[in-house]
Amino acid sequence: MSMPPNPNVQSGNTRMMARQYCTDSRLTHVDSDGKASMVNVGHKNDTVRTAIASGKIILGEEAFTLVESNQMKKGDVLTVSQIAGVMGAKHTSNLIPLCHPLILDKVDIKLKLNKSDFSVLVEGSVQCSGKTGVEMEALTGVSVTLLTVYDMCKAVTKDMVIGEIKLVKKTGGKSDYRNAAL
Repeated sequence: MSMPPNPNVQSGNTRMMARQYCTDSRLTHVDSDGKASMVNVGHKNDTVRTAIASGKIILGEEAFTLVESNQMKKGDVLTVSQIAGVMGAKHTSNLIPLCHPLILDKVDIKLKLNKSDFSVLVEGSVQCSGKTGVEMEALTGVSVTLLTVYDMCKAVTKDMVIGEIKLVKKTGGKSDYRNAAL
């Protein structure tokens, strides 16, 4: 009986492919052996960096009505979730192993109720002056906000769906980005 391959052991072929990819400038978090590596940003100049991310959670009619009327037993879902999102953005480097710890100048989390599909839309924007971007902080802020909405509504329904989390825009550093689909 053969054993399944160990996902923690790279084959010679995989290591060779990883080395090829390491010469590709798009893969910044791997070293010459294809191993995870935190990027050295010490040589970069500080610039103003911004990122906007968004996402949504579909609650269903009952939970949506309770959130809209601020009648959820756990309390004010929108305010608690907004604060959680700010905290999540501030703690990104503690959650994502290769993210640099950043001093954030601003984190803004906005929640909007959308009655047409009984959802909460979340937009998170983050700004800092630094050597590396804040995309992960914006995405983490949005994700933590959505998870907090879920947590505060789960006593009413567990059929909620979190989705459409995406980077909308980023500025600063080598290049700017805007999601073409938006």
